[in-house]
Amino acid sequence: MLLVVLALRSFVVEPFQIPSASMVPSLEVGDYILVNKFNYGLRLPVLGTKIVDIGEPERGDVMVFFPPNDKRYFIKRVIGLPGDKIQYIDKQLYINGEAVEQTLIAEVPPMQPVTEVIREDLSGVEHLVHHDTRIYRGDFTVDVKPGHYFMMGDNRDNSSDSRVWGQVPEE
Repeated sequence: MLLVVLALRSFVVEPFQIPSASMVPSLEVGDYILVNKFNYGLRLPVLGTKIVDIGEPERGDVMVFFPPNDKRYFIKRVIGLPGDKIQYIDKQLYINGEAVEQTLIAEVPPMQPVTEVIREDLSGVEHLVHHDTRIYRGDFTVDVKPGHYFMMGDNRDNSSDSRVWGQVPEE
C-alpha cells in the first residue's frame, strides 16, 4: 500500500495547501488543491528531470512550482508563454498588444471601495482577480524568454510573482 501511495504521489497527483493570499479570490488561504503531476509530462521524483513529454502549460493554468532561487513552492497562474510580450498598464493586462478582457463584478465595501473584484478572461479561461485601489505597484513590459513562463497571482496587488523574482524556467 505504501508503494502505491508513493507512486501515485510521485507521478500522478500530489496535494498542496494554499500558503498565502496571493491567489485570492480564486484560492483561499488554507485551501487544499490536488495537483495533476502527469499533465505536463512524467518527471523523476526528487530530481524533477522530465522523462516523458506529454504537454506544455497553457495560459490561465494554475501551477505549483519552485521559482528561481527559492526553495518554497508557489502557486500562481500562467500569464505569459514563451515568446509573449506582457504589459501591465494601470492594472490592465495586455498580452501581445491586446488587452485581456476584464469585467468589474463588485467593489468592496460598496460605499468606500478598497477592493475591485474583476472577472478576467485569459484566452477562454475565466477567473476572478482582486485589485486593491489603495496600492499601485507600477506598470511594466516584459518579453517572455524561450523556455520560460510569466506567472502572476490573482490577488494582483498582493502577490509575490514573476514581477518580483522573474520568469519561471520550464524545468
